[in-house]
Amino acid sequence: MSAYAHQMERQLSSQSLSSRGGSEHGSQYTVESGFYMTTFAAVIFIGGLITVGVLLITLLVTLAVMLQSCQNRSSGVVELMKSSGDNNYCKLFALHAELNSLEADNLPEICRGLAIRYIKEGQFARDLNLSIQIVEGYFNTLTPSYNGLDVVLMDIDDIFASSSKYSNPLIDRVNVRGYIECIEEAKHLKHIFTLKLFMKLQVRGWPVILLSRKHEGQRNATTELLISAGYRGWSSLIMRLDNEMQMDSREYLSRRRTILQKEGFHITGLISNQMDALIGQSLGKRVFKLPNPLYYSFDHHIESTKFPS
Repeated sequence: MSAYAHQMERQLSSQSLSSRGGSEHGSQYTVESGFYMTTFAAVIFIGGLITVGVLLITLLVTLAVMLQSCQNRSSGVVELMKSSGDNNYCKLFALHAELNSLEADNLPEICRGLAIRYIKEGQFARDLNLSIQIVEGYFNTLTPSYNGLDVVLMDIDDIFASSSKYSNPLIDRVNVRGYIECIEEAKHLKHIFTLKLFMKLQVRGWPVILLSRKHEGQRNATTELLISAGYRGWSSLIMRLDNEMQMDSREYLSRRRTILQKEGFHITGLISNQMDALIGQSLGKRVFKLPNPLYYSFDHHIESTKFPS
């Protein structure tokens, strides 16, 4: 065979192979780099890209929501910490105010709202009611002696409304007025509970001696006030003499209790809501601290707990 015939045979053989390859593999994409992708593979690839994009968007939205939630929680924690800090400060201030017998208008403005809540939401009344029950429960287990020497001392200075509500000229009267009025309402409530206790002690035969920090010169006015408020038949009313007016109230009250004991009296119980009457010498067998609206307790959580009347 000639050289020309061999060349033609090779060309025909090459065209035949090229035709078979196209029929076997079908349509295809050709990339200059030499990478081939079928139509089905291209659809899957594009779908995968869309899915990944949706997942990324979802992740970004979720992260944004979580970040906002963390910011809100952080804000709430900061607010809670601030409230807790105010609460702790007012609790300690109230303790020092009680130890030093400070007046209501000495309370910082930041603490007055907590004091008002303590009274207005009923916790002071519940504390007072429970405290009176504790006192009654104690005396119900005892019987006074027939010689009248077993006595009960009761502080009466803080059970009546104050005659002067606004004693501090440095405090804005408008801002403090609501707080002071709330304190006076609490004192009125305390008067009702204390009078009830006073009468029950008398019924059980206990001689009651009333304690006051006022000067002896106010005896008549104080007696009239007590009688008009329902107090009658007390054993005696102790008031300051001239030489006791310069004494610290704690020293004065301790001195008078010591005198009573030297006279043969047995102090079975001492009842007051002020700390100066509950510390010092000659306290007797038992002391009872009634809640004081001026020196409220911040440990309480205001709730609907009810105590039996």
